[in-house]
Amino acid sequence: MNPLSTYHEPVMLQECLEGLLIQPDGIYVDVTFGGGGHSRAILDKLTTGRLLVFDQDPDAVANAEEFKDDKRFTFIAANFRHLKRYLKLHKAEKVNGILADLGVSSHQINTPERGFSTRFDAELDMRMNPANEKTAREVINTRSTTELQRILGMYGEVMNAKTAAEAIFSARHNSQIETVNDLKDILMRYAPKHRENKYFAQVFQALRIEVNDELSVLEEFLTQVPEVLNPGDRLVVMSYHSLEDRLVKNFIQKGKFFGEVEKDFYGNEIKPMKSVTRKPVEATPEEVAINPRARSAKLRVAEKI
Repeated sequence: MNPLSTYHEPVMLQECLEGLLIQPDGIYVDVTFGGGGHSRAILDKLTTGRLLVFDQDPDAVANAEEFKDDKRFTFIAANFRHLKRYLKLHKAEKVNGILADLGVSSHQINTPERGFSTRFDAELDMRMNPANEKTAREVINTRSTTELQRILGMYGEVMNAKTAAEAIFSARHNSQIETVNDLKDILMRYAPKHRENKYFAQVFQALRIEVNDELSVLEEFLTQVPEVLNPGDRLVVMSYHSLEDRLVKNFIQKGKFFGEVEKDFYGNEIKPMKSVTRKPVEATPEEVAINPRARSAKLRVAEKI
């Protein structure tokens, strides 16, 4: 077993590689390096090509050490919302393929002190980049009821978002909400019976998205993709919840995140990408059995027009 496989088992690895149509001398980007599983497989297919990877999590830096002597490999310690700027900095203004495996890595979830998981008691943190100031604790203890309701309802699709927001607002007047268990204790009475785990997963997803500005990051990234991809080359994106998948789907199909696709005077659609996968690719039952994280993954492949 690969020593880094415990960090993050790469989801739909073969499907990602096939989607990228890797050329041995091409330039590729993995914007979510994590444990390096996808990156390692891409490098195996390159000869004179290059691979540039992004990750803002300091824990990922240690994984990049494995590749430090590989001249084809460049690690960029930054958020992939800055895609275009860093590619220009590293003289890779046009690339042949981009991979984005969105969501939280197994390593982040399984590290209690990061506060991503409902399974461990820890401080409410949830930062992908520990250098950022905003934490889940700050969000829970400072936002208004209206703002908390918006976050829980929009980002977590929590059905009783208003009730949950009011409970949080009320509880924090007695004492600050510091830990995972503090928050769970407040909301336990509002969680649907026998569906508590799913309920808390939705609450934590909402907070994580807010803390890391995930949807804005995704939008900024996607709008830069057509500018850096060569015509005919590929974008491969794996998302893990409907909010992300909707943004990816809309951008590929319409060239925008909301509204209908624009057309020119002759009725031709104006959009920079075209879909390669008619519907999202999902992991096989065999893969899900080995790697449960793959269950919710949806993979879309698009080509620069």
